[in-house]
Amino acid sequence: MAEAPKVSIRVVSQKGACDAGHKVGDQWVVGDKTPEGICISAFDVLCPGIHVLLFGGALPWEKDPDRIMAACPDPDNPVVFELRRLRK
Repeated sequence: MAEAPKVSIRVVSQKGACDAGHKVGDQWVVGDKTPEGICISAFDVLCPGIHVLLFGGALPWEKDPDRIMAACPDPDNPVVFELRRLRK
């Protein structure tokens, strides 16, 4: 069986006070397991994009087919994440 692809999650912007304590530069890698330490609400928002990248897809509005930008659901304390497909 081929090795599963991976997606990196990186915090690229954070304003206000994130209850989970996420800050710019925090990073996780997702493969066949969920990463430890990421806010469950943010991960819920990121999952669709992670699946797109893990299974070879891309979003038509992203200029880079290996990248998806997404934000956590807290409008008062937004954290913006970059999802990036990791190529071998």
